[in-house]
Amino acid sequence: MHLSDITHPNQLHGLSVKQLEAIAQQIREKHLKTVSTSGGHLGPGLGVVELTLGLYQTLDLDRDKVVWDVGHQAYPHKLITGRYNNFSSLRQKDGVAGYLKRCESKFDHFGAGHASTSISAALGMALARDAQGEDYKVAAIIGDGALTGGMALEAINHAGHLPNTNLIVVLNDNEMSISPNVGAIPRYLNKLRLSPPMQFLSDNLEEQFKHLPFLGESLSPELDRVKEGMKRLAMSKVGAVFEELGFTYMGPVDGHNLGELINTFKEAHAKGGPVLVHVATVKGKGYEIAEKDQVGYHAQSPFNLTTGKGQPSKKPTPPKYSKVFAETLVKLAEDNPKIVGITAAMAIGTGLDKLQAKLPQQYIDVGIAEQHAITLAAGLACENMRPVAAIYSTFLQRAYDQIIHDVCIQNLPVFFCLDRAGIVGADGPTHQGMYDIAYLRSIPNMVVMAPKDEAELQQMTVTGIEYTDGPIAVRYPRGSGHGAPLMEEGWEALPIGKGEVLRQGDDVLLVGYGSMVYPTMQTAEILSEHGIEATVINARFVKPLDEELIAPLAQKIKRVVTFEEGCLMGGFGSAIAEALLDRDINVPIFRLGIPDILVDHATPAEAKTALGLTPAQMADKILKRFALANLELASMG
Repeated sequence: MHLSDITHPNQLHGLSVKQLEAIAQQIREKHLKTVSTSGGHLGPGLGVVELTLGLYQTLDLDRDKVVWDVGHQAYPHKLITGRYNNFSSLRQKDGVAGYLKRCESKFDHFGAGHASTSISAALGMALARDAQGEDYKVAAIIGDGALTGGMALEAINHAGHLPNTNLIVVLNDNEMSISPNVGAIPRYLNKLRLSPPMQFLSDNLEEQFKHLPFLGESLSPELDRVKEGMKRLAMSKVGAVFEELGFTYMGPVDGHNLGELINTFKEAHAKGGPVLVHVATVKGKGYEIAEKDQVGYHAQSPFNLTTGKGQPSKKPTPPKYSKVFAETLVKLAEDNPKIVGITAAMAIGTGLDKLQAKLPQQYIDVGIAEQHAITLAAGLACENMRPVAAIYSTFLQRAYDQIIHDVCIQNLPVFFCLDRAGIVGADGPTHQGMYDIAYLRSIPNMVVMAPKDEAELQQMTVTGIEYTDGPIAVRYPRGSGHGAPLMEEGWEALPIGKGEVLRQGDDVLLVGYGSMVYPTMQTAEILSEHGIEATVINARFVKPLDEELIAPLAQKIKRVVTFEEGCLMGGFGSAIAEALLDRDINVPIFRLGIPDILVDHATPAEAKTALGLTPAQMADKILKRFALANLELASMG
């Protein structure tokens, strides 16, 4: 059977281990070819090929439920659930999503792009099954990195208290999340992987029995029982924590041995109550380059399969925002030992790996634990340190209570640095940074700013460090800047809550925020070609808003347009409208941004075009909007 013939995972049933190994090889080949061509997550999927095939060999996916944590582990799952023929469209507009989506396939039982959710969701399904008198199997596959997330531990705590609820948790232990795991739990798992009793059982026992005189191979069934008994004797040591939490612990199992995996999963299904199967895998398995560089090949842009090197850029690009932020922070931290950079398992993505390399004593990685990261920062701030929490916009959502309860209510000077704010592209709705403007500006004591370019990000990094009157946040986009000239040193903090006028005109007031300031300027140029002259403001701050600058101009010009790369509901435009309303300035306001929809995976440029947020589209909308309001733009000027 060829991989392309598999449209339903139940077609794996009855295949021999040798046949499954052939399918595994084809999965890796298709996976590598696709990601090397179009980009995507690489190492996670390569590491779980045998795990997927072995588990699905023991499930009936017309009935049974599987929940994959995060979803970027699930590329092999996608390839055996009817998506082989269009897998080349991975992470492209209208193509196969990079994460699981319930609307994409009936086999995607739960969608997720954030870690540590699988056990909770699977337990919910198991409880629903029991309440409705059904008997299907439920399995959750969670990576060891995700196990550091508090939500996963909460779910384990709950499941372990339900001895009559059948649930299998498969721990995919590859010693990695994106970067190497940190903390006591990964250290404990590493002890399990290297436990002498388990190594003895897997490496030595069988070989020794084979050399017994007159017995040899004839002891095979008895040998299996002896090995199982020995495992039970060793279990009190190696699986003690999970057993004490109410789980039956099985493992560690070789995650690339299909025969062993199938037998283990069959045994796990036969047991009652919650069962944890500990599977030891190698991230990037089957592609030597990825195995040797598990951090670099977690995800990749298009690359040469033979060399592993990325495709060279056709033209030079300005430095990325994350790099500018990190290099500025490192220079500030060199002169201020109280600065501490905090990441939640995203050192490379946020650029904090540069701080780790230069000033490791001023760097903290808490693992996948955003809630802990923020309250940890609050504790540091209590003792006069300068905590800098660098977390993606989409992930900071997970710590919203901590932002309010532990930071803002106590008015602690924590500096929040929100990378990948706005439209992020191929990762899709789970990772879009759409909501931070709205969810931060509503909290008392919070200052919120956004730079128009990478040079202004340097200034805002200084501003955030120097501001000690309470919490402050800066949001900035994914990807490269605009090529603005950067300073090596001598940066000055910006005055809090003050914007700047970039262009003068009497016909319409355009107020841009953050990444939308340059498109606002381009929109103004297009309007000028139609005889419409605009004043353009770079707001810089959404809170506090520069009302002293904006309000008089709005009252004078009488037509206001706001620009933001975030949700319109409660966002920057809403802040402008509220401020003018509170001042009894009754002028037409047209808000441009992201409407109340989920933005699917596509390139940022494709998404902005679909949303009508290119300068040409926005200029056309402005002309039509004010014409519809009978404001006769053609006669202005």
